[in-house]
Amino acid sequence: MSHLQGGKVDISIIQISARNNLINLLEKCPGKKAIVWDNSLAGPVGLVAQYTILREHMVIKMYPLRPMPLPETDVDHVIFVSRPKLHLMDYIAQNVHSDSKTKSGSRKQFHLFFVPKKSLLCMERLKHKGVFGSVIMIDEFRCQLFPFDSDVLSMEIAEVCREYTIENDPTYLYQIAQAIIYLQKLYGPIPKVWGKGTAAKQVWELVTRLHRENSSNEEPKSNEQSCIDQILLIDRSVDLLTPLATQLTYEGLIDEIFGINNSTANFPIDNFLSNEERSTESLAEDKKQIILDSADKLYADIRDKNFNAVGAYLSKQAKSISNQLENTQDKSVQEMKLYVQRLPQILAKKKQLATHTAIAECIKEITDGYDFLDTLQAEQEFLNCIEVDKPSQYIEEMIAQGKPLVKVLRLMCLQCIASSGLKPKVLEGYKRELVQVYGLETLLAISKLEKVGLLKLQSGARQYTVLRKALHLTVEDTSEVNPTDISYVHSIYAPLSIRLAEQVTKSGGLKQLQDVLGLLPGPTLEESPSVNANLTTNNESHMTVLVFFIGGCTFAEISALRFLSQQEDSNVEFLIATTKLINGNTFLRSIIEN
Repeated sequence: MSHLQGGKVDISIIQISARNNLINLLEKCPGKKAIVWDNSLAGPVGLVAQYTILREHMVIKMYPLRPMPLPETDVDHVIFVSRPKLHLMDYIAQNVHSDSKTKSGSRKQFHLFFVPKKSLLCMERLKHKGVFGSVIMIDEFRCQLFPFDSDVLSMEIAEVCREYTIENDPTYLYQIAQAIIYLQKLYGPIPKVWGKGTAAKQVWELVTRLHRENSSNEEPKSNEQSCIDQILLIDRSVDLLTPLATQLTYEGLIDEIFGINNSTANFPIDNFLSNEERSTESLAEDKKQIILDSADKLYADIRDKNFNAVGAYLSKQAKSISNQLENTQDKSVQEMKLYVQRLPQILAKKKQLATHTAIAECIKEITDGYDFLDTLQAEQEFLNCIEVDKPSQYIEEMIAQGKPLVKVLRLMCLQCIASSGLKPKVLEGYKRELVQVYGLETLLAISKLEKVGLLKLQSGARQYTVLRKALHLTVEDTSEVNPTDISYVHSIYAPLSIRLAEQVTKSGGLKQLQDVLGLLPGPTLEESPSVNANLTTNNESHMTVLVFFIGGCTFAEISALRFLSQQEDSNVEFLIATTKLINGNTFLRSIIEN
């Protein structure tokens, strides 16, 4: 838990609150228990209550929620933990029906915990399926946000963008508003708000309305201290470009290549074995799972660095550890005593170093490859507006070679946004080639991308060209090893979303933004809620700003915000919240795949 307590806002409170809520629910079911998890929740819930805690409360089995009978288990209670989605209610109904058929005299009890809220529609579905009476207890596991680190929270809902833009379903906006209200209950009201985008405005209107509805029941506290001075609400549709660009930080590349899920990633195990271990052991697993969070001090030091700076840093640490282990001669008794006390720490650091050296080697095998370098070059040319109006020879080659569809679409969308839309001839040419190689179903994927705004026809103004110059979105000759600008996270490109955050939190920055805000989609939100007029905030010389990304946030964006707060002239500490931690591939899949 200590890695959640490093910031000004103590994130461990969220973890403790969620854990206690889950334990209270489990204690309502005395006896042996099996938990059946909605797949999207099993990993995130592990961030608030590890399996050891669940086992202490008599959870002896855990299963994924699937449309098939549950395995035979000798338990008193089967607990379904699920998000309120209709198709998951159908799975639960199948599980309950199949159990009652196999064991007519079964004394097993069924329970359902909704995360984070009950749904009347879902309960009606259970009634319709004839299992509502069989589920003894229906309750709420109120976990709005999952804590990933001392400055990162995520709702871990991948489909926010798709449901809001493609299906016109604003349900998740209500959940986001409730998550913000939950944060204000824990850390005090937020006195200042800035936002950009339609979803951002709608979320804050919901927050205001819900506050108004609750204010009749609760007395406002005029002298309440607030831990958070300002909230920035950023609608992902305002900056669709950033998730598409390859992240080049250490943490970002791990996510791009291997995928980080709930602070863990799986790597090829070969890189972590000695030559002797490779030759003598027949391995049951071909992957090594590693936890990646700031509890690992070395990881906290290197995760936000550009990957080109990581090798030299690891080498320097290796020399330092080597010197500490070798220089034991001519030490006094007192010095040796101190050395022996520190030895476990030194050896632990040596183990961490070996782990991250192996991870860096895994990454380098990919980043040194032609595929990676050619894709990166094509990206960087698009970001610099070089030949964005023509069909890309590299994209056409990728299609001809049958490269993964998501990878092709990602580069197409990046070209489209960099050129503020593709010319009709270019877009039609791409569509034709995609259908020939990948089949007609690609037209459905393209249609979804068009609805979100990732693919479109060029019309009139070149927004990206103007924004690129006005906000310095591309920076030549930026140092990757000793960066002076946030553009180091993509080597040449500064995330637009973070440029906005930088300007909003900088003295006088909003005036400079006025000229370009009109080029970005959706309304601008700026207010100081009157309900907090008497609020006492932190010293103005140091601000804590909550940046809430509606529709997902990348690890590169998180690194860029951390970089800003670490600058000598900065008086801002950022707390980052998002609906989902994403990269370009997971972002596109959440839109085009059901």
